[in-house]
Amino acid sequence: MSLYWRIFGLNAVVLGTATALLLWAPVTVSVPVLLTEAVILVAGLGVMLVANAALLRIGLAPLDRVTRLMTTVDLLRPGQRLPVRGGGEVAELVSTFNSMLERLEGERVASSARAILAQEAERRRIAQELHDEVGQSMTAVLLALKRASDEASEPLRGELQQAQEITRGSLDEVRRLVRRLRPGVLDDLGLVSAVTSLATEFATHTGLRVLRRFDSDLPALDHETELVIYRVAQESLTNAARHAEARRVEVSLRGADACVVLEVSDDGRGLGAAREGAGLRGMRERALLIGADLDISSPDGTSATGTGTRIRLTVPALRKQS
Repeated sequence: MSLYWRIFGLNAVVLGTATALLLWAPVTVSVPVLLTEAVILVAGLGVMLVANAALLRIGLAPLDRVTRLMTTVDLLRPGQRLPVRGGGEVAELVSTFNSMLERLEGERVASSARAILAQEAERRRIAQELHDEVGQSMTAVLLALKRASDEASEPLRGELQQAQEITRGSLDEVRRLVRRLRPGVLDDLGLVSAVTSLATEFATHTGLRVLRRFDSDLPALDHETELVIYRVAQESLTNAARHAEARRVEVSLRGADACVVLEVSDDGRGLGAAREGAGLRGMRERALLIGADLDISSPDGTSATGTGTRIRLTVPALRKQS
């Protein structure tokens, strides 16, 4: 039934019922109208309007559901669909809306994939330039300072040695930036070693206590999946250090129920009612790229402030290499 005839039918039911009551009810209308008759007429009109409103609410409920979902839908949380009931124009509208969401989610995944791949390529390029150009230049400066310091006399030797330490510290920082931009250990030693190195470096530079729980028999994953897991762990640790005001962070990587699960929990101030920033939404985009599920909550399952944050990335075993 079309929407037009649905609304027409609902109004016909109300008006027909009101006409039947006027025909069969022992009620007459005098001229002039008596007070009791006016009260009965006004009450009947009120009942008719309430009945009409209730029936229209029921008949147009699918449109209300579409409107609510349109205002709350988030393409980074795929799978939100409306049930299709009955037939006619309303069911066709709901089905078309669901199809539109599916297309938008597919396009969002494709566009996110292009953006993330371009970002990773740019990171590799910058890391390569830092390593080849800046790193080698600073190494040459460090060696020159060492030779000059060996041949110099006091107090110039002390100043040259101080310059050596500053240069060595800057070179270490450049190397750390290169590792963050391009995790070479991920290519050379695998996911567990890369996340272990990341957690160790994080604890060293932030002073936070980092607990690690890694399974040794994780299934093999393709490089794209391992890179997403590594980046989610990296962003989670960064958020814990910069925003959560945490004292302790726990990182676990395990295989469970034909899945690989990364979990990063901290004891910081939690998310509360705060909106997700670019970092968290970036993690969701990466999870969509490999078909993984990302859950961001507190360790106790509430959203209260001060309960910490738990980030869990679940990667299906279908991402295994054959």
